[in-house]
Amino acid sequence: MDATKDHLHSRWYELKGQVRQTFTRLTAEDVEQLSGGMDDLAGMVQLRYGYTRSQADIDVNNWLRAIDKKSHPLPPRHA
Repeated sequence: MDATKDHLHSRWYELKGQVRQTFTRLTAEDVEQLSGGMDDLAGMVQLRYGYTRSQADIDVNNWLRAIDKKSHPLPPRHA
């Protein structure tokens, strides 16, 4: 998952809007306080949604995987 963490940090300014669209309880100020680290984002999700840390980590990881798949789609399979 380190590659996905790096993906978040390296593209943070580009992904900020998507963070707000996905995690709608985060305010613009919340997102601006974040530095692009996965741990910071999971902590803020935990705070705003009242999740356990493990649930926040799962949600952030799932979102990152979805973003990564959109950025690097698999080639079509041929029969």
